[in-house]
Amino acid sequence: MATREQNIRAKKMMLWFSMISITMTFAGLTSAYIVSKARPDWLSNFELPIPFYWSTLVIILSSITFWRAKKELQVSNLKRVSSYLIFTLLLALIFVLLQFNGFGQIVQKGYYFTGVQSTVTTSFLYILVVVHLAHLLAGIVVLSVVLFNHSKKKYEQNPLGFELAHTFWHFLDFLWLYLFLFLYFLI
Repeated sequence: MATREQNIRAKKMMLWFSMISITMTFAGLTSAYIVSKARPDWLSNFELPIPFYWSTLVIILSSITFWRAKKELQVSNLKRVSSYLIFTLLLALIFVLLQFNGFGQIVQKGYYFTGVQSTVTTSFLYILVVVHLAHLLAGIVVLSVVLFNHSKKKYEQNPLGFELAHTFWHFLDFLWLYLFLFLYFLI
Protein backbone atom coordinates (compact mmCIF):
# COMPACT_ATOMS: atom_id res chain seq x y z
CA MET A 1 0.00 0.00 0.00
CA ALA A 2 1.37 3.38 -1.02
CA THR A 3 1.95 5.91 1.67
CA ARG A 4 0.70 9.45 1.44
CA GLU A 5 4.25 10.65 0.75
CA GLN A 6 4.65 8.17 -2.13
CA ASN A 7 1.35 9.34 -3.59
CA ILE A 8 2.49 12.97 -3.46
CA ARG A 9 5.82 12.12 -5.09
CA ALA A 10 4.07 10.12 -7.83
CA LYS A 11 1.74 13.03 -8.68
CA LYS A 12 4.60 15.51 -8.75
CA MET A 13 6.63 13.18 -10.96
CA MET A 14 3.70 12.79 -13.38
CA LEU A 15 3.47 16.58 -13.66
CA TRP A 16 7.21 16.86 -14.31
CA PHE A 17 7.05 14.14 -17.00
CA SER A 18 4.21 16.04 -18.65
CA MET A 19 6.09 19.32 -18.57
CA ILE A 20 9.24 17.67 -19.96
CA SER A 21 7.16 16.15 -22.76
CA ILE A 22 5.65 19.55 -23.60
CA THR A 23 9.13 21.10 -23.51
CA MET A 24 10.41 18.47 -25.95
CA THR A 25 7.49 19.21 -28.29
CA PHE A 26 8.37 22.90 -28.37
CA ALA A 27 12.09 22.16 -28.66
CA GLY A 28 11.31 20.14 -31.79
CA LEU A 29 9.05 22.85 -33.21
CA THR A 30 11.52 25.65 -32.58
CA SER A 31 14.35 23.54 -34.03
CA ALA A 32 12.30 22.99 -37.18
CA TYR A 33 11.64 26.74 -37.25
CA ILE A 34 15.37 27.49 -37.18
CA VAL A 35 16.08 24.99 -39.96
CA SER A 36 13.21 26.37 -42.06
CA LYS A 37 14.56 29.93 -41.86
CA ALA A 38 17.03 28.95 -44.59
CA ARG A 39 14.19 28.45 -47.08
CA PRO A 40 14.04 31.02 -49.89
CA ASP A 41 10.34 31.69 -49.23
CA TRP A 42 10.92 32.71 -45.59
CA LEU A 43 9.57 36.20 -44.80
CA SER A 44 12.40 38.52 -43.82
CA ASN A 45 10.35 41.63 -43.05
CA PHE A 46 7.74 40.09 -40.72
CA GLU A 47 7.18 41.63 -37.27
CA LEU A 48 5.24 40.31 -34.32
CA PRO A 49 1.99 42.20 -33.75
CA ILE A 50 1.76 44.47 -30.71
CA PRO A 51 -0.94 42.33 -28.96
CA PHE A 52 1.70 39.58 -28.58
CA TYR A 53 3.79 42.04 -26.54
CA TRP A 54 0.80 42.93 -24.36
CA SER A 55 -0.14 39.28 -23.92
CA THR A 56 3.39 38.63 -22.65
CA LEU A 57 2.93 41.27 -19.97
CA VAL A 58 -0.50 39.85 -19.09
CA ILE A 59 0.76 36.29 -18.70
CA ILE A 60 3.64 37.46 -16.49
CA LEU A 61 1.09 39.30 -14.32
CA SER A 62 -0.96 36.08 -14.14
CA SER A 63 2.06 34.28 -12.71
CA ILE A 64 2.39 36.97 -10.07
CA THR A 65 -1.29 36.74 -9.11
CA PHE A 66 -1.16 32.94 -8.88
CA TRP A 67 2.00 33.20 -6.78
CA ARG A 68 0.19 35.68 -4.50
CA ALA A 69 -2.73 33.25 -4.22
CA LYS A 70 -0.34 30.55 -3.06
CA LYS A 71 1.22 32.88 -0.49
CA GLU A 72 -2.24 33.79 0.84
CA LEU A 73 -3.17 30.09 1.05
CA GLN A 74 -0.09 29.45 3.16
CA VAL A 75 -1.33 31.99 5.73
CA SER A 76 -4.98 30.85 5.42
CA ASN A 77 -6.28 34.12 4.04
CA LEU A 78 -8.95 32.35 2.00
CA LYS A 79 -10.74 35.46 0.72
CA ARG A 80 -7.56 36.81 -0.79
CA VAL A 81 -6.79 33.41 -2.31
CA SER A 82 -10.14 33.55 -4.10
CA SER A 83 -9.51 37.10 -5.30
CA TYR A 84 -6.06 36.29 -6.67
CA LEU A 85 -7.31 33.11 -8.37
CA ILE A 86 -10.17 34.97 -10.04
CA PHE A 87 -7.77 37.68 -11.16
CA THR A 88 -5.42 35.01 -12.55
CA LEU A 89 -8.29 33.48 -14.49
CA LEU A 90 -9.30 36.87 -15.90
CA LEU A 91 -5.72 37.56 -16.95
CA ALA A 92 -5.59 34.16 -18.68
CA LEU A 93 -8.72 35.02 -20.65
CA ILE A 94 -7.28 38.43 -21.56
CA PHE A 95 -4.13 36.64 -22.75
CA VAL A 96 -6.21 34.43 -25.08
CA LEU A 97 -8.11 37.45 -26.43
CA LEU A 98 -4.86 39.30 -27.10
CA GLN A 99 -3.47 36.28 -28.93
CA PHE A 100 -6.49 36.16 -31.22
CA ASN A 101 -6.25 39.91 -31.72
CA GLY A 102 -2.62 39.42 -32.77
CA PHE A 103 -3.65 36.73 -35.24
CA GLY A 104 -6.27 39.11 -36.62
CA GLN A 105 -3.64 41.77 -37.20
CA ILE A 106 -1.43 39.27 -39.03
CA VAL A 107 -4.30 38.38 -41.35
CA GLN A 108 -5.15 42.08 -41.87
CA LYS A 109 -1.60 42.58 -43.15
CA GLY A 110 -2.28 39.90 -45.77
CA TYR A 111 -0.36 37.06 -44.12
CA TYR A 112 -2.34 33.85 -43.86
CA PHE A 113 -1.63 30.71 -41.88
CA THR A 114 -2.87 28.10 -44.34
CA GLY A 115 -3.88 27.88 -47.94
CA VAL A 116 -2.50 29.40 -51.12
CA GLN A 117 -1.80 32.80 -49.53
CA SER A 118 0.05 31.37 -46.54
CA THR A 119 3.78 31.49 -45.94
CA VAL A 120 6.02 29.06 -44.13
CA THR A 121 6.84 31.84 -41.65
CA THR A 122 3.24 32.49 -40.64
CA SER A 123 2.43 28.76 -40.64
CA PHE A 124 5.20 28.19 -38.08
CA LEU A 125 4.00 31.15 -36.01
CA TYR A 126 0.48 29.76 -36.11
CA ILE A 127 1.58 26.28 -35.03
CA LEU A 128 3.76 27.55 -32.16
CA VAL A 129 1.12 29.90 -30.77
CA VAL A 130 -1.86 27.56 -31.24
CA VAL A 131 -0.07 24.63 -29.60
CA HIS A 132 0.77 26.91 -26.67
CA LEU A 133 -2.84 28.12 -26.54
CA ALA A 134 -4.04 24.50 -26.40
CA HIS A 135 -1.86 23.92 -23.36
CA LEU A 136 -2.97 27.23 -21.88
CA LEU A 137 -6.61 26.18 -22.27
CA ALA A 138 -5.73 23.06 -20.29
CA GLY A 139 -4.20 25.40 -17.71
CA ILE A 140 -7.42 27.44 -17.63
CA VAL A 141 -9.39 24.26 -16.96
CA VAL A 142 -6.94 23.37 -14.18
CA LEU A 143 -7.22 26.90 -12.77
CA SER A 144 -11.03 26.64 -12.84
CA VAL A 145 -10.87 23.33 -10.95
CA VAL A 146 -8.55 24.92 -8.40
CA LEU A 147 -10.97 27.81 -7.97
CA PHE A 148 -13.88 25.39 -7.52
CA ASN A 149 -11.97 23.19 -5.07
CA HIS A 150 -10.81 26.24 -3.16
CA SER A 151 -14.45 27.36 -2.79
CA LYS A 152 -15.13 23.91 -1.24
CA LYS A 153 -12.18 24.45 1.14
CA LYS A 154 -10.32 21.39 -0.17
CA TYR A 155 -6.86 22.90 0.07
CA GLU A 156 -6.87 23.84 3.73
CA GLN A 157 -5.70 20.37 4.79
CA ASN A 158 -4.14 19.10 1.55
CA PRO A 159 -2.77 21.81 -0.78
CA LEU A 160 -1.19 19.34 -3.23
CA GLY A 161 -3.64 20.02 -6.08
CA PHE A 162 -3.12 23.75 -5.64
CA GLU A 163 0.66 23.33 -5.67
CA LEU A 164 0.59 21.18 -8.81
CA ALA A 165 -1.62 23.69 -10.61
CA HIS A 166 0.66 26.51 -9.45
CA THR A 167 3.73 24.75 -10.87
CA PHE A 168 1.97 23.99 -14.17
CA TRP A 169 0.78 27.60 -14.51
CA HIS A 170 4.28 28.99 -14.03
CA PHE A 171 5.56 26.46 -16.55
CA LEU A 172 3.02 27.66 -19.14
CA ASP A 173 3.97 31.26 -18.48
CA PHE A 174 7.67 30.48 -18.83
CA LEU A 175 6.91 28.57 -22.03
CA TRP A 176 5.17 31.59 -23.56
CA LEU A 177 8.03 33.86 -22.49
CA TYR A 178 10.46 31.48 -24.21
CA LEU A 179 8.32 31.41 -27.38
CA PHE A 180 7.90 35.18 -27.42
CA LEU A 181 11.63 35.83 -27.03
CA PHE A 182 12.42 33.11 -29.57
CA LEU A 183 10.06 34.69 -32.12
CA TYR A 184 11.13 38.23 -31.28
CA PHE A 185 14.81 37.51 -31.92
CA LEU A 186 14.48 34.92 -34.70
CA ILE A 187 11.53 35.98 -36.83
